Amino acid sequence: MYGMLLESVQYFVQEEYGEEIWKKALSMAGCKHTVFNTHQVYSDHIMSNIASALAQLTSKSYDSFMNFFGHCFVRFFSNYGYDATIKATGRNFTDFLESVDNIHSQFRLSYPKMKSPSMYLTKVDRNGCVLVYRSKRQGFTHYLMGQLDQIATEIYNLKLECQLLSTETGEVDGKTIIIVTLRLNFDNTHYILAKQVKEEAHFRTISKLPSFNCDLLLVLFPFAILFDPAMTIVAIGEKLMQVAGGGDKLLGQAVSKYFRLRRPKGIDFTWKNCFYLKSVMFEIEILRTELMKRHCENKEELLVEKAENLKNSIEIDGKNISPYATRRDSQPGLKNILLKGQMLHLTDVIGIIYLCCPVINDIGELPDQGLYLNDLNPHGLAKEMVLAGWQNNSKLEFMFDKAEQRASELETNLSLLEVWKKRGDDLLYSMIPKPVAEKLRAGNSPLSTCQTFDTVSVMFCELVGFNSSTVEDAMELVSTMNAVFSCFDSLMDTFNVYKVETVGQIYMAVCGAPEETPLHAQNICDVSLCMTRHVKQLQIPSGSKVDVRIGVHSGPVVAGVVGIKVPRYCFFGDTVNTASRMQSTSSPGMVHISDSTKHLLPKDKFIIRNRGVVKVKGKGDMETYWIFENDLTDSTDE
Repeated sequence: MYGMLLESVQYFVQEEYGEEIWKKALSMAGCKHTVFNTHQVYSDHIMSNIASALAQLTSKSYDSFMNFFGHCFVRFFSNYGYDATIKATGRNFTDFLESVDNIHSQFRLSYPKMKSPSMYLTKVDRNGCVLVYRSKRQGFTHYLMGQLDQIATEIYNLKLECQLLSTETGEVDGKTIIIVTLRLNFDNTHYILAKQVKEEAHFRTISKLPSFNCDLLLVLFPFAILFDPAMTIVAIGEKLMQVAGGGDKLLGQAVSKYFRLRRPKGIDFTWKNCFYLKSVMFEIEILRTELMKRHCENKEELLVEKAENLKNSIEIDGKNISPYATRRDSQPGLKNILLKGQMLHLTDVIGIIYLCCPVINDIGELPDQGLYLNDLNPHGLAKEMVLAGWQNNSKLEFMFDKAEQRASELETNLSLLEVWKKRGDDLLYSMIPKPVAEKLRAGNSPLSTCQTFDTVSVMFCELVGFNSSTVEDAMELVSTMNAVFSCFDSLMDTFNVYKVETVGQIYMAVCGAPEETPLHAQNICDVSLCMTRHVKQLQIPSGSKVDVRIGVHSGPVVAGVVGIKVPRYCFFGDTVNTASRMQSTSSPGMVHISDSTKHLLPKDKFIIRNRGVVKVKGKGDMETYWIFENDLTDSTDE
């Protein structure tokens, strides 16, 4: 909704309830705005949330505040002179109710993103009328009641009583709408008397006139469309027939197949809506694509017809001239044609005729739509407006709607772009740490990512107890490894540990690089012990028993991005080799650490037992240790 609606709420709530109540209501409603801009679009939920908050603060009902907000809007828009528009719509309140949709159409250029409701009357009597209200917004019924009550009181000096008859939901263009039927009770005597006088005068006039054929309307309005209660085309005007490339083929077809309803907004193109909205201006778009399909289907028939006509060619100055050369048919244009007019119910033929004319801005648009100046209505100012190049509001709205549709598509594409960008980032960060990836994005060379770290802790973990001698065993192994490694991946971020890679049944991780931390040895041991504990709790689909053996070593390393096609962030140095030896000499279910790692661990954090001297390939004899969780300390992963 536009800010003007919220401005009216703010002004009168502050005036009648005070500034303090207003600020509390904004806070309770979770509204971050303290000032509303007239032409800025805000969420519909803001008004509903403010009404709920005020209801809690004042012990009044939500509906009563929505009704109050409706009164506020009518009292407020007189500052913009909009009350003059309402006063000019008709002498009676019923005239205004029949013209609400037309009023909304007039404000489409000032408020192009306005999602206005649609209203029509189904019954009118001396005591009031029955109003059907259709809107995409839910929860604004009492807001409408407040508006109608204020307009009836302030402008028409009537006492209005609104009675809710029914509420139901429907669907238009895949969107849910709410349909509310209201009984409006007020003194409607003046409207009924004026209508009776008008009908009597009209009857006396037409009784003296001879009857005429319905075809005359199709001559006066060459773009008219006549359809029956089944919404099938009964007849169309001559010019529309030419535009359709043989409009007789459209007879008996569904109206909605070749014509699309653009206005009134938010309603279906049905007989009921056309019948009840006779006083509302309709805008219908001719679907060129469907007409072109029909044109192509009948191409062979047209060729045959032309061949027959060539046989009947006439001779002028000794030359054979085809009948087609003596006339100029409208060719199917590239752009859709927009028709604007009014629905008229014809009781004699039990149908509705759409009396309309094309919406043209200037003479330059005629060729684009396959039209000529003499195709326009012979009466009215249609031709003069085209020659003068007058700007037509409906055409501007049509162009705005197209631009708004493209903007909406652009927003959707941008949202999808963000989603795919995040997926790409996640994939990149799974291969390269985020700080390093950001350097590469900034245009730095991969060589610039090479860095020496004085001390880090490296962990190798191997799944043990598998035998993949058959294809079935291999598939089971892959499934089990996926379950185990996915579990390990979820633990890495918890302890600020970077997963380097998995090769076969080996899982490698590092702490202290590329983000340095003095607690790298403690973190790597914490995650190692968690891995041994979690792997025993895993429910493997195959029912296999899984175990791991882990080795940890601390020391200096060199790290950097290696590779072009599939770049990886790799670690090099004797520390990596030694950590791998710690893993290969470990035992299932155990965490094996070196002496250098032991000296970096805090006292009393873990239980460390001396394993003794172990012969390590390439390193000789090394004193190593087993590490266990200390039950007296809280588990870090809980």
